[in-house]
Amino acid sequence: MFPIRDHNPALATPYVTWGIIALNVVLFVLTMPWGGNMGALWESWALYPAAITQGAYLHGLVTHMFLHAGVMHIAGNMLFLWVFGDNLEDQLGHLGFAAFYLLGGLAAAFAQIAADPTTGVPMVGASGAIAAVMGGYLLLFPRARVDVLFFFLIFFRIFPIPAWLVLGAWFGIQLFNGTTAGLGDGVAYWAHAGGFAAGVLMMVPTWLKRGGAVFWARTHGQPPHPETHYARSSIPVVRRRR
Repeated sequence: MFPIRDHNPALATPYVTWGIIALNVVLFVLTMPWGGNMGALWESWALYPAAITQGAYLHGLVTHMFLHAGVMHIAGNMLFLWVFGDNLEDQLGHLGFAAFYLLGGLAAAFAQIAADPTTGVPMVGASGAIAAVMGGYLLLFPRARVDVLFFFLIFFRIFPIPAWLVLGAWFGIQLFNGTTAGLGDGVAYWAHAGGFAAGVLMMVPTWLKRGGAVFWARTHGQPPHPETHYARSSIPVVRRRR
């Protein structure tokens, strides 16, 4: 299951969100053997916790969040950013969102370093910064509807689910996996959890500026503007013969 879109339209064009997606895609192509074959760039820009704790390769704190290790890695991350990023950019403005994204990525990096400061295994990916975006989205729009695609063996279906349930469940999974799976399966669970928590905290001033609990009461936790209504698919339903 994964979110494919929300019902929360952005009122302004999300230039920064689009730019981040484009930059990630370009760097991904350049670092792949079938693309630019610039593997050295991937190696030098990754985040190495052991090096960071020794004061080396500090640029990796920022550059790692623009690199990815595979097609599914970048596809999943960019999908989440596309779904949730435009609304936060709409609320924070272009420069505000850019700063929010970078700070969220830094918070996620430090969370992962704190979990395993001596490892030399490189970390790459935008998921920590995107987790911060998801945390901020949760605070502002907890009841915005998010369409989630569920796969059931050989068929699939889309369900609209409140954002608090989708994002809350995702955060819970990161915490659970971080405490049970540990650090050996190659997924930076603590970067995800740390980025998400940082996103919630960084969004608190904006939430309070809009009225805090009064803002929630006024909007019922939903976007403060009409939501998007998607037309049903024109693909005919083939029913099984009995």
